Amino acid sequence: MRPSTALSTHREAIRRIVAAHRATNPRVFGSVLYGADTEGSDLDLLVDPLEGTTLFDLGGIVYELEQLLGVPIDLLTPKAISRHFRDDVIAQAQPV
Repeated sequence: MRPSTALSTHREAIRRIVAAHRATNPRVFGSVLYGADTEGSDLDLLVDPLEGTTLFDLGGIVYELEQLLGVPIDLLTPKAISRHFRDDVIAQAQPV
């Protein structure tokens, strides 16, 4: 399945999973955003961690989303993006 199809089918569940793991504001960037994703593409997501969010929380988001959607997830937070690309990614990312 293309990640864009999985995203359009499960938007509400994605938002719930992100919130359940102490993060907010899930956004899409990358190939899905531009309609260039394929069967082998991953789903690039950007989230804002809340105070106290751990790597276990972020890993939980990835695990649950991969189980639900059946596509690889690339999950980032704004601080995890290279400073060379951060401003562009944040500006272009669209809400889930």
